[in-house]
Amino acid sequence: METTKQAQVIEDKSMIYFNDICGAIGDTPLVKIRNLTAEAGISCTVLAKLEFMNPGGSVKDRMAVFVIEDAIANGSLKPGGTIIEATSGNTGAAVAMFAAAHGYKALLTAPDKTSPEKLNTLRAFGAEVVVCKTDVPSDSPDNYYETAKRLHREQPGSFFLEQYQNVKNIDAHYETTGPEIWRQTEGKMTCFVGGIGTGGTVSGCARYFKEQDPNVEVVAADPFGSIYYQFHKDGSVIEPSTYLVEGIGEDMICKSMDMSTIDKIYQVTDQECFDAARAMTRKEGIFAGGSSGAAMKVALEHAKTLPAEAVMVVILPDSGVKYVSKMYSDDWMTEKGLKF
Repeated sequence: METTKQAQVIEDKSMIYFNDICGAIGDTPLVKIRNLTAEAGISCTVLAKLEFMNPGGSVKDRMAVFVIEDAIANGSLKPGGTIIEATSGNTGAAVAMFAAAHGYKALLTAPDKTSPEKLNTLRAFGAEVVVCKTDVPSDSPDNYYETAKRLHREQPGSFFLEQYQNVKNIDAHYETTGPEIWRQTEGKMTCFVGGIGTGGTVSGCARYFKEQDPNVEVVAADPFGSIYYQFHKDGSVIEPSTYLVEGIGEDMICKSMDMSTIDKIYQVTDQECFDAARAMTRKEGIFAGGSSGAAMKVALEHAKTLPAEAVMVVILPDSGVKYVSKMYSDDWMTEKGLKF
């Protein structure tokens, strides 16, 4: 599929511009992590992929627009139709951004642990938001994913993006993010690190990287309480429990998660996620969110095992702007029993 950026860039004599905001997705920068690596005694190169520089504020812009454009092309989404999605906030922002720019309606469900900044962003784009309970089983009718499925059934003609079970989530990153990173590193990357939620970002990138070089190591971050770590270890599914970090981890097996692409998974606590994100902000000037903190925590830990010539890329899904009232609030951290 032709990428959005390729499709929408306009050259009008001396002017170069995009036809709409979605054309600005992609081509996010790589930035070298210097101070945190020096502090940890790491000798290899660690590069952060700043996905929060996408126009919707996260890596999810890539997948959401890729899937929606495919739905439009195959007739699943009609002009002026309703796009429904279950989201922890970032995919929802991408859906709502696309809907606003192209004349669609966005109906989104989100867990009640979603930050106020994220929820208000969705509403600012004009989306309708249904907030659901977090602390319920994945198959509960009150779960935000099950609620989205019900809303889709109740609205004939609506399009359910369904990022958790849609394999095009993987395709989006196989066709866009992976090749972009490979090009930026001139094929010198030897290790890729990312947090896993729906799994599409890591799975799609990993598939592409391993096709280029089977020796590229893929490492993932998973919060305690999520099912992925144990499932990757021995194929068993634990009873999930709640955690505070948003956007990573899962309480169900997702079709958009290809475990065969992952070489190693580290578990991270909420405290570690938030500490790493805060450290990035204060010591690297990179204002990162909690899932970015999870990825960086694991990246720094794993980088200690790598030789000096290794080149690691760690993907940072979103920024701290979305969590000013939560993990960047000392009062909130205290309320949750966390140190800062």
